[in-house]
Amino acid sequence: MNLFSGLSLLCLFAVGTATAQPSGRVKLNEGWKFYRGDAAPGDSLRLSYERLKPFLLPAGKQSAVPDGAPDGGDFAAPEFDDSAWRTLDLPHDWGIEGPFRQEYPGETGKLPWWGRAWYRRTIRVGDADLGKRIFLEIDGAMSLSTVWCNGRLAGGWPYGYTSYRVDLTPCLVPGDNTLAIRLDNPPESSRWYPGGGIYRNVWLTKSDPVGIAHWGTFVTTPHVTSDRASVNLRIELRNDGMEMPAAIVTTELFALGADGACSGEVLARAEDVVDRVEDGQLLVQEFSVDNPRLWGPGHPDRYVAVTTVRCGDRVVERYSTPFGIRRAEFTHEGFFLNGERLMLQGVCMHHDLGALGAAINVSAIERQLRILREMGANAIRTAHNPPAPELLELCDRMGFLVLDEFTDTWRIPKKPNGYALLFDDWGTADLTALIRRDRNHPSVIAWSTGNETAEQWYPETYDVSRELTDLVHREDPSRPATFGSNYWLSASNDFRHTVDIFGFNYKPMLYEGFCRNSPFQPFMGSETASCISTRGFYVFPLSDDKSRGRADFQVSSYDRFSPDWSTPPDTEFEGLDRNPTAAGEFVWTGFDYLGEPTPYNDDYTILENFSDPEARTRAAEELARLGRLRIPSRSSYFGIVDLAGFPKDRYYLYQARWRPDLPMAHILPHWTWPGREGEVTPVHVYTSGDAAELFVNGRSQGLRRKGAFEYRLRWDSVRYEAGEVRVVAYRNGKPWAENRIETAGKAAFVELTVDRTTVQAGSEDLFFVTAKLTDRRGRFVPQAADRLDFSVEGPARIVATDNGDPTSHASFQSPSVNAFNGLALVVLRPTGEPGDIRLKVRSRGIRSFELQLRVE
Repeated sequence: MNLFSGLSLLCLFAVGTATAQPSGRVKLNEGWKFYRGDAAPGDSLRLSYERLKPFLLPAGKQSAVPDGAPDGGDFAAPEFDDSAWRTLDLPHDWGIEGPFRQEYPGETGKLPWWGRAWYRRTIRVGDADLGKRIFLEIDGAMSLSTVWCNGRLAGGWPYGYTSYRVDLTPCLVPGDNTLAIRLDNPPESSRWYPGGGIYRNVWLTKSDPVGIAHWGTFVTTPHVTSDRASVNLRIELRNDGMEMPAAIVTTELFALGADGACSGEVLARAEDVVDRVEDGQLLVQEFSVDNPRLWGPGHPDRYVAVTTVRCGDRVVERYSTPFGIRRAEFTHEGFFLNGERLMLQGVCMHHDLGALGAAINVSAIERQLRILREMGANAIRTAHNPPAPELLELCDRMGFLVLDEFTDTWRIPKKPNGYALLFDDWGTADLTALIRRDRNHPSVIAWSTGNETAEQWYPETYDVSRELTDLVHREDPSRPATFGSNYWLSASNDFRHTVDIFGFNYKPMLYEGFCRNSPFQPFMGSETASCISTRGFYVFPLSDDKSRGRADFQVSSYDRFSPDWSTPPDTEFEGLDRNPTAAGEFVWTGFDYLGEPTPYNDDYTILENFSDPEARTRAAEELARLGRLRIPSRSSYFGIVDLAGFPKDRYYLYQARWRPDLPMAHILPHWTWPGREGEVTPVHVYTSGDAAELFVNGRSQGLRRKGAFEYRLRWDSVRYEAGEVRVVAYRNGKPWAENRIETAGKAAFVELTVDRTTVQAGSEDLFFVTAKLTDRRGRFVPQAADRLDFSVEGPARIVATDNGDPTSHASFQSPSVNAFNGLALVVLRPTGEPGDIRLKVRSRGIRSFELQLRVE
């Protein structure tokens, strides 16, 4: 079938339009053939990156590949028989399929994400399409991806996080055409789990020879008031070989609804007549919008610019550019949005989606953002790489601010096969691609050029930072550049002048000196806290020594513990409160992620966090000792939310700070401790109130008030006795919030709840189902570890299970999972057709339960 038949102009306004896009664009995710491995050894050598590099280097834009390029061997040939290969749909992450292996590095999740693999697919091109330009667009492929079409090299891109396109046109023939994509994911190339495979969406775009360049529009709003806003649209035209035709370029502005649908009313219009369209030619169109709906958290209103290019009587391009009208400013007094001071309440997020791995799924990202929004977060830092376009679309739609980050490494390597090997050849192209792809998103407020790179330590390498900041200013004069600095001297030497906003990683004790010595430079906590904890796990006796609280390869959830180079949350809060001109913070991290299981990381890359030689030596000795213990940890302990999406205690500490008007009080630890009767069991309360009284079985344990720079209320001498713990919080002397927890009995029931009860047939939405173990009176059983067996009837299948245990090596694809501290997660994917779904869970000695869902 012709892939381009039946296109509708309505797709210009469809929900999920993540970036500025042409109308002739279709998703190409279904029906790929996959093989994990490579061709014969001779082919592997011939197809190495060094052999391909001269043909892949970006030269402004990638068009026809020079003669002499490798042919790709048997696997790229159209006649190759791939019938024995596995059939699958993209996005795909081969690493998450496992298995976990103890001998694999915990640093990268103990999963087999490295290696070589091929993807093949046939596309059919009709005769009428051969006068068009046809492009393959890949949002992300991990990594060193190379594309062949009908056995000819069409292009590629090595950095696994960069979105790119290749021109298939010179390789195409009428009828069937074979695409073959080879990935080469080297080991020892990442400090966290990167995933493997074509893990983001793939698109096929058809266009006339004349039109708008790839990512060729750029919207700015230079003047914004509540009464009127000016909108500037810069358009880069494209001419792929026509004899300088004339064209009319018309743009109309529309409002977008909350669901991304277009209002239909033209708000403003501009038109230019171009006598001779030249490749790379620039136009600037200006608009005025009366009474604009300004974009921001809480009111993420958006618009879309629809640009039409006509040659003669024919429309050759329609190109839609969603955008927001807002004014974002970093000053020495903080961050301002639309003229109002706004504190960045942000979290850092790696790109994996827990049990789903690196394979992008919009409903999984949306679930993460909903959980973070309920906590009070309003900002995301994309650590430490370009994000999926869909994340930015969701942030636009849901009102999150974004610090868009480029890379973790410049020239000086952190890993033997890491990005430092590519930086000189590809750094400029990668950062340029990131900015051009993402610069129309109103959610993006700044560009981060790097994270903790070693160049900050050496004055002779400061020019790298200056050059990247200069590139940011050239590509996007409307946004500043920053960098995540973990070297304490960088805040006072010349390195701080290489960026617009100084980003502190774990240095709240330096804020005051920075304000004094650099009074006019904006600053923020670009990476803060790195508190470590395991959901529902507690170690006694409680210590305020941040290096304690560890047992059984878990970390206590009293939220007082962190690595030597970081701080508990309370310390960062005090640093910000003592220095209120800070723009805010980005906590490491919002969710747990695969890999980097500090403090149980037996891979020495953790040492890169240490600039102090003595601290580095102590860490090396500790890691050497732990390394002999065969550490099982495969995911991080840093998250405010665990890997399965269940909030830890710390979630409520941030909620109390970030949502001060929400009446809430959270008690920790749980109160089911058989065998601890009479022993000291400290009780802490996180509340948005300013005081609270604690009761154990009705007896008051005293009233506590928050003092200056105190963020939790503590009753450290409480002795455990079974029963009820209740807290009454106060604000300004009046009752504010209450909460209670009770001692639970043996698990008797499984309570199932789901994030949604229906999805649309044909969508890529998932059901996320939480299994919670309760006793006969419905009380949560906080230490339950019962095995849960799930089964499903109807048009859905189980795609993942998890429980948030960072030491578990159980397959994420198993339909069975042990509860961890009372909770487990099962994820269902609809199979396409409408109908009713019945999810059942069984466990020995526990009453079975089922949940009714539906595909509409």
